[in-house]
Amino acid sequence: MYESTPHKLPGRNAPCWCGSGKKYKKCHLSPDRAVRRPPTRVAPRSTVRLKTPEEIEGIRAAGALTRDILDMLEERVAAGVTTEQIDVWVQEALSSGGATAATLGYKGYPKSCCTSINEVVCHGIPEARELVDGDIVNIDVTSILDGYYGDASRMFLIGEVSEQAKKLVVVTRECLDRAIETVRHGAFLGDIGHAIQQHAESNGFSVVRAFVGHGTGVDFHEEPQVPHYGRRGHGQPLQAGSVFTIEPMINAGHWDVKILADGWTAVTIDDSLSAQWEHTILVTRDGVERLTA
Repeated sequence: MYESTPHKLPGRNAPCWCGSGKKYKKCHLSPDRAVRRPPTRVAPRSTVRLKTPEEIEGIRAAGALTRDILDMLEERVAAGVTTEQIDVWVQEALSSGGATAATLGYKGYPKSCCTSINEVVCHGIPEARELVDGDIVNIDVTSILDGYYGDASRMFLIGEVSEQAKKLVVVTRECLDRAIETVRHGAFLGDIGHAIQQHAESNGFSVVRAFVGHGTGVDFHEEPQVPHYGRRGHGQPLQAGSVFTIEPMINAGHWDVKILADGWTAVTIDDSLSAQWEHTILVTRDGVERLTA
């Protein structure tokens, strides 16, 4: 789960779309502008919280639990399983691991994970809907363990899926891997977005703009915001000790999305398929560590 911007933004003095009760200009105006415009070479002074060795150990443990939960689901998710059952399994595994779900109750979100099927881009709410042969589903889990956060998501293919669906899932995973390969101390946020955008678009797919990766670890959402599109060498420089998610959402059709009446579920504007993979990563002096792998 990540901070998002709606399809149509409110006026500066209107109530913010997030439900905080604040005016838009006092709440999400600046973050939304950062998402919707290409990063610039000259970045503002960094507000990124660099993690201490103790914090990194805590985040690493939370990330390992999230990984283990997704591994467990690999053995259980299949046709006939409901997304509600998946949520129960996630909640049980978190409880057994001494952790809680970051999503449960977050700004009113009602479940312990997100289950996004087919045209759902992100934030799909688990329910009684059964998975069927041919579905693709993203399961997004964020563990809070001893006050630290581990955020990751993974794609699951149900039975025999279409060739387009297979390609979309594979290319999206490749987008994540290529983006992570760009990460190192002194690189730029734009390098991450460029790697994703170039690979997705060269394969005939599009990159969602309305949702971004984000800093995490000590809080659910921290700076920086991490757009999945951009220009190499532009944007904020990366610093060793920074922890954030990279979570590209790639669509088979148009990149735009719409939010359903539940206020959470984001779907493709043209009902095309969407896929996503996510890891929480640590920038190191030597390169990068996947904390949820």
